[in-house]
Amino acid sequence: MKFIKKFVRDTKAATAIEYGLIAALIAVAGIAAMGAVGNSVTNTFNKVNNGLSTTSTTTP
Repeated sequence: MKFIKKFVRDTKAATAIEYGLIAALIAVAGIAAMGAVGNSVTNTFNKVNNGLSTTSTTTP
């Protein structure tokens, strides 16, 4: 019975789980943000590439 009372009063495990969940949420948000930035950079490079391709074919 003492073990159960001690286990219920112990908050270290709960704190560790909370920190783990917070870290996981930050990681998911970071991955989503990096994916959006990556798509934006890809689109920008594609626009530049298309502009250079168009310019190089029209200029002798």
